[in-house]
Amino acid sequence: MDRASVDELLTTTRAVRKRLDLDRPVEPEVIQECIDLAIQAPTGSNAQGWRWVVVTDADKRKALADWYKQSWGSVYANVETMTQGLDADRAAQQQRVYSSADYLANNLERVPVHVIPCLLGKLPDGIPSWIAASMMGSIFPAVWSFQLALRSRGLGSVLTTLHLAFHDDASELLGIPETVQQAALIPVAYTKGTDFQPAKRRPGREVTYWDTWKATR
Repeated sequence: MDRASVDELLTTTRAVRKRLDLDRPVEPEVIQECIDLAIQAPTGSNAQGWRWVVVTDADKRKALADWYKQSWGSVYANVETMTQGLDADRAAQQQRVYSSADYLANNLERVPVHVIPCLLGKLPDGIPSWIAASMMGSIFPAVWSFQLALRSRGLGSVLTTLHLAFHDDASELLGIPETVQQAALIPVAYTKGTDFQPAKRRPGREVTYWDTWKATR
């Protein structure tokens, strides 16, 4: 195994929004190939209860985008909520993230492919957090594998969840049964260039605790 290539893939698979190529079609076989790789991921009790809804229809993408934008407007309409209390460097970084996310909210319908990973079995209202984590833990490893596979083929993606405020509406639009839980919406497109860089992060040793929790520095 070429560790350098694996490390590059892991450190440069970014949340891509502004650099998605909105005009270049994505071949269905590439999406299917990435899903085939994704479902090699581990899943709770080896249940393999994942399902994938790939949306390319323009009208359906627009409907999903409209719901997404409504959620965006209600949750992230004010950039000040993302930068309050941060130092200048972090505030500038968060403003860039906000700008990127705002761009996606206003252009989601133009992204050529929307992929909605689903899980057989619905999250009941009021369930304990550990059960919710267990259920979502059976789909999100595959989601990340899917995004890594996309990156290795020159495509970009970003994991989003804002459309889930309209979960039942989206299920009706796409014919998803009431017993199935949507986990995310992943916009997919080829990227404008492939020269993504590792993100600026705190060293792992600063956020890793051995045997007992330590005060945050």
